[in-house]
Amino acid sequence: MNQLATFIQLIIDGLAQGSLYAALALAIVLVNQATGLVNFAQGGMAVLGAYIGLTASNLVTPVVGLFAGITIGIIVAVAASFGIGALIERFVMRRFMGAEVDTQVVVTIGLFTFIGGFIGIVWGFNYIPYPFYISGNESFTVLGVSISVWSITTFVTIMALMIVLQLLFRGTKLGLGLRAVSDNSDSAALSGIRVGRMLMIGWGLAAALGTVAGVLLAAKAQLYPDNFDGILVYALAAVIIGGLDSPIGAVLAAWVIAIVESLVGVYVPFIGHDLKVIVPFVFLFAVLIIKPQGLFGRRQVVRV
Repeated sequence: MNQLATFIQLIIDGLAQGSLYAALALAIVLVNQATGLVNFAQGGMAVLGAYIGLTASNLVTPVVGLFAGITIGIIVAVAASFGIGALIERFVMRRFMGAEVDTQVVVTIGLFTFIGGFIGIVWGFNYIPYPFYISGNESFTVLGVSISVWSITTFVTIMALMIVLQLLFRGTKLGLGLRAVSDNSDSAALSGIRVGRMLMIGWGLAAALGTVAGVLLAAKAQLYPDNFDGILVYALAAVIIGGLDSPIGAVLAAWVIAIVESLVGVYVPFIGHDLKVIVPFVFLFAVLIIKPQGLFGRRQVVRV
C-alpha cells in the first residue's frame, strides 16, 4: 500500500471509530439539553440496551428467521432503552433534582457502576457475538484502500442521527421544550411545559440513542459489559470540545479526535499506538483555554 493509500485508509478508519464516539456523545448532549447534567452512566445504559436486544433476538430468531430476528432485536433494544432511561430519571435522578450538580454527577457514576455489575450478574463477563445484518469484517477495495461495510454503516447512521437531533432541538416543540427545561426548569413550568415529562423523554431518548451505538459496536467487536468504558472518555472529550449544546459540534469533534489519533499513532514515532490516547486530552485542554464553552457551544450570558 502506497503512502497516499495508507493516509486515506487511516482517515477512513478514524471516521468509523469516531462515529462510535459521536453516537455516545450525541446521547450525552441530549441528556444535557434536557437536564443540564453530564450523564456518566450513558455508556452502561447503552450496553444494557444492547444486551436486552441480543436476548430478544436470540429468542425470536429460531421462529422468524435471522433477518427478522435481528430487526426485532434492535427494535426491542431501542424501545427497552427508552423505557429504562425514562424510569431512571423518574425514580432515581428526580430524587436528586434539587441537589448540587456535583451530587447528581456522583449519582450517575454510581449508576454506571451498578449497571455494569448488573449486566455481569445476568449475562456474565464473556464476549458474546452480536447478530447483525453484516459482518464486522466485510469490506471492499477502492483504489487500493480497504473500506469496511461496517464503517460505512456506522458513518451513515451517525450522520442521520446528527441531522435528526439538530432538527429536533432547533425546529420542534419537543426540542424547544427540552432546551427550555435545561435552561430554567422553573420558568419552563410557569410557561406550561410539563417539566417531569420533558426530563423523562430526554433521558429516554438519550438511552435509546446510546443503544444504537451499543449495537453498532457489538456488531464489530462483540458484546461485553465494559464495551463503552474507554469510548466514554472520548465521547466526553468530544462533547466538551464541540459544545455541550451542539449535536453537530460533538459529532465533528469526535471525528476530528479519532482521525488525528489514527494519524498520530502512525506518523508520530515518539507517540505511536501506546500514547495516542493523549490526543483527545491535548485537544480538550487547548479548547478549554481558548473557548471554554466549546467550539460550537453557546456562550452563557448571566444578567446581574
